[in-house]
Amino acid sequence: MCLPLTAWAGGTILVYGDSLSAAYGLSQDAGWPTLLQARLRQQGMDYTVANASISGETSSGGAARIAEALKAHQPSLVIVALGANDGLRGLPLAQMRANLGKILRASKKAGSRVLLVGMRLPPNYGEIYTRQFAQVYADLAREHKTALAPFLLEGVAGRRELFQADNIHPTAEAQPVLLDNVWKALAPLLQ
Repeated sequence: MCLPLTAWAGGTILVYGDSLSAAYGLSQDAGWPTLLQARLRQQGMDYTVANASISGETSSGGAARIAEALKAHQPSLVIVALGANDGLRGLPLAQMRANLGKILRASKKAGSRVLLVGMRLPPNYGEIYTRQFAQVYADLAREHKTALAPFLLEGVAGRRELFQADNIHPTAEAQPVLLDNVWKALAPLLQ
């Protein structure tokens, strides 16, 4: 049976990420999590988006504060978008994998559905590290049976005009693309 959009159960969607989800260098209204809230309203979905993203956050920091975030927001769904800073710092992938796994387990234990948002690194980090880095997300999604948005910056990476002067953080013009990348994997979880 297909329910009308207005009958869909709502709740809180917790966005749990780093500067790419915290609208770094932009007004909060321009960031993809705020655009997500607007899209949910347009679609008649009764969800509230809580953005607990912190610029500079690593998977370790995220793992340390996940219990508190889950308690504070009691989300029905968690979007985990961490790991980019781990990669940019060249941190051990086993450590990132363990930290993200802890976040996924805690979220599921709290009764939340989970969407893991993947990241990729620029090629200057070396072929082996960049390939293994991207693979961590696919492996974790399979292991924890969570949804996966393979690459937050799909369609944005490599397009200089869609990045701020630091060439790391996307512009306001890029935020709808980031939202679409998340939405593809998120929408089935909302039905």
